[in-house]
Amino acid sequence: MGGDAEREWRVGDPRGGTLLDSLRVAVVMLDTSGRVLLWSPLAEDVLGWSGENIVGRRVGGLFGPPRAGPGGAEQPGPAEKILGELLRDGRWNGILSLRHRDGHAVQVETRASLLLDGDGRPFVLASMVETSRLRTLEHDLAALDSLFATSPLGVAIYDSELRYVRVNEALARMNGLPVSAHLGRTVTEVLDPVSAGELAELQREVLATGRPVIDLVAFSPTGKGYRSLSYHRLVDRAGRVLGVSATVIDVTERVLAAERAERARRRLLLLDEVGSRIADELDVRRAAEALAQAVVPTFADFAGVIMDTGIASGGDLPTLPYNVGTELRHIGSAAVHWGPLVHQMLRPGGRIGYYEDSVFASVLNTGQPRMINSVEELRQITYPGDPSVLASIELGLASMLVLPLRARGVVLGLLVVARARGREPFDGEDLTLAVELADRAGTALDNARLYVRERQGALTLQRSLLPQRVATPPGVTIAFRYVPGSSGAEVGGDWFDVIPLAGGRIAFVCGDVMGHGLRAAATMGRLRTAVRTLAGLDMPPDELLRRVNDLGDDLAQSQAEGWMATAVYAVYDPSSRRCAIAQAGHMPPVLVEAKADPTVCDARLLDLPTGVPLGVGGVRFETTELDVPDGSVLVLFTDGLVESRGQDIGTGLERLRVTLCRRLDSLEDACDDLLAAMVPGGDPDDVALLMARLGGLPAGSTAHWNFPAEAGAVRLARGRVRDTLVEWGLAPLSDVTVLLVSELVTNSLRYAHGPIGVRMVRGASLLVEVSDPLPDPPRERVAAVDDEGGRGLQLVAGASRRWGTRHGSQGKTVWFELALP
Repeated sequence: MGGDAEREWRVGDPRGGTLLDSLRVAVVMLDTSGRVLLWSPLAEDVLGWSGENIVGRRVGGLFGPPRAGPGGAEQPGPAEKILGELLRDGRWNGILSLRHRDGHAVQVETRASLLLDGDGRPFVLASMVETSRLRTLEHDLAALDSLFATSPLGVAIYDSELRYVRVNEALARMNGLPVSAHLGRTVTEVLDPVSAGELAELQREVLATGRPVIDLVAFSPTGKGYRSLSYHRLVDRAGRVLGVSATVIDVTERVLAAERAERARRRLLLLDEVGSRIADELDVRRAAEALAQAVVPTFADFAGVIMDTGIASGGDLPTLPYNVGTELRHIGSAAVHWGPLVHQMLRPGGRIGYYEDSVFASVLNTGQPRMINSVEELRQITYPGDPSVLASIELGLASMLVLPLRARGVVLGLLVVARARGREPFDGEDLTLAVELADRAGTALDNARLYVRERQGALTLQRSLLPQRVATPPGVTIAFRYVPGSSGAEVGGDWFDVIPLAGGRIAFVCGDVMGHGLRAAATMGRLRTAVRTLAGLDMPPDELLRRVNDLGDDLAQSQAEGWMATAVYAVYDPSSRRCAIAQAGHMPPVLVEAKADPTVCDARLLDLPTGVPLGVGGVRFETTELDVPDGSVLVLFTDGLVESRGQDIGTGLERLRVTLCRRLDSLEDACDDLLAAMVPGGDPDDVALLMARLGGLPAGSTAHWNFPAEAGAVRLARGRVRDTLVEWGLAPLSDVTVLLVSELVTNSLRYAHGPIGVRMVRGASLLVEVSDPLPDPPRERVAAVDDEGGRGLQLVAGASRRWGTRHGSQGKTVWFELALP
């Protein structure tokens, strides 16, 4: 060997870094006397003796100092014994314990042979390997052999050409071929071409890049189950790429278990999704729509909810079996895609006929679900030739579940889900899941039905307790709105009223009972009745609120739960254009004054003593009186108009004020515009809104006189009253009016000591008032036959349409009304 070949061998030799380098095999040559003739560099590395120090010496010193025998004679050492065996047998194998130059012992496994040189002279050639290195290699090889022989894992080694070099029996069984059929071949020659092509590409990538592939789950090339594949590139100590190792595990059970767990997770997720979507829906139709949309496309391609129309509207549960007279409707539907055929099949909102021998009829009356996986069964869900069934067949429905929606043992309707062709048909597990889903949905739909029923009852009660129409006295124009909260919240206790009072005056009231539902509506009705009754006593606003508050728990439906309400009460007198207002913890009214310039903002929140809500007590109410410009608009409202979640109430009040800063030509339009601008989105609370344009009576509609408390006062009053009635064209009322005024003025002369006032107002009726400083009201009594007096109030009560008394700051007023001719 020489030249370039020798340089190739010595420099950059690709065969360097082999197992021989790891074992470090030391070579020693001895003559037949045990003298060292050749000492290799590796022997120097193993034992520490350099060649120049050991060549020519005997090896006996490597075994330690000689031992003395009996009588002090030197005994032959291990080297001599081994040399003797070599000369006799020609070879020797064994483990030696040699002395390192440093003094410690080195265990080496030795192979020695007796050879002849070219001249026929004998010599000994020995090779030595440290036992520690050799044992390590033996253990590694034993472990590798054990892995191939006993491991249940499939193991293979490929060379740099990706041909099988070694394969264990486990992998051979997985591939369905003997070990011998693998060796020397590639995966493309052994396995299915489609699967093998992917594996070969994967092996080439690992071989080229060195990036391992770990636990890659793939379908088995044999078509049965799943495998986990791991590939690593094999590189020796010198960095040479030797090939690729593969570990293959049958993970079919693991994959199937994971798929079962994933299906269970998806089912739980679907149940949770359906529950969360319909749990908060308190309208049956919206809940049905949400149910259908929740199962598409996760569970099915099409879904429909069919229910009795009466149940969907909050009616009673059916007590008799479903029959041909039952009206069923499609109240909820969903589809992965919509088109003419889908609309024909689902018919949103359409009527569903009941047919005795159909699948729908069977499920409705037995409560047992049905799974349909054939076209023949599909034709029987309603009646032969049903256009919706024909559309479903044309759409390619391959599987359907018809499920009862049950609540409290009663079938409310049907949930129908279907899958199109190309999707896995429903199986037993799907049916179990769907039944659970339908049962939960049935309970939610029944809760929505009960809520609709209760809410409709509360709305009916509340609307019946609110005024259906209001009085419109002269000089006043009124518009009002009541907007119940959306279905997301129960009806509340918001209310308003307009109450005609004596003397052409009118009372406006707006209130809000705390809470929602029937209890709040009932309390609102009692409160409105109490206010209307007390208003008839013609007392100041603060006194009326105090009386209502004193009624306490008598106004509440349940004394144990207590009650609380806010209210604002205003009394307006068109003849004087004065308004008296008192509040009980309510939103402040807004007064919109009429201005000549519409660009000037003329709306203001009235600054009134707030007071505390009714039912609290402990704080006195206060009345505020103010003059109202002619044509001004008074706006009373409840907090639902200005409250918005996440927004300060002051912001809502300011928005209300700004919205009212314009010409209010039509109060009806103003009410609609205000609601559109003010009610927040989402689920608003109840809103009560009352708007009143306050004006005075027509000119010449009132007359007023003051008379001294003297005997001539009766005559003067009679004359003035008679002349005014003639002027007003009401002469037919002169006699009765003069008679009643005479009786009341005479009463005042008898008991009072001060001026007597007489006031007449012509409006929808004729009002006459007689006032004096005496605070005590007159008492009506039954006069005996021989009594000379005591018949004045009896005469007033009998001759007038109505009469009464009221207190004022200067005394009392007795009034009566007469119908106009």
